[in-house]
Amino acid sequence: MKALVTILTMVLIAGLITVIWLLVTRVPQIAGTPSVPPAIRLPEGVVPQAVTLGRNWTAIVTDDSRIMIFDKAGALAQTVEVTLP
Repeated sequence: MKALVTILTMVLIAGLITVIWLLVTRVPQIAGTPSVPPAIRLPEGVVPQAVTLGRNWTAIVTDDSRIMIFDKAGALAQTVEVTLP
């Protein structure tokens, strides 16, 4: 019985280490550049930082402090400059 408890403890520790290792190695890859819907063509040199999908629109926050709002067809509807005090 003691051997079974010891083996189970080692398996649980190995599983926990594996989960932590996967989180550390995979999350930075997932949290990279957000994916932009294929219908939207961003201007040259624009790097998206965040993408928000609405019912009939898509907002893309860029690395140069702008919010670009596209309609459902992928046409640019509005650009908002973000300025902080």
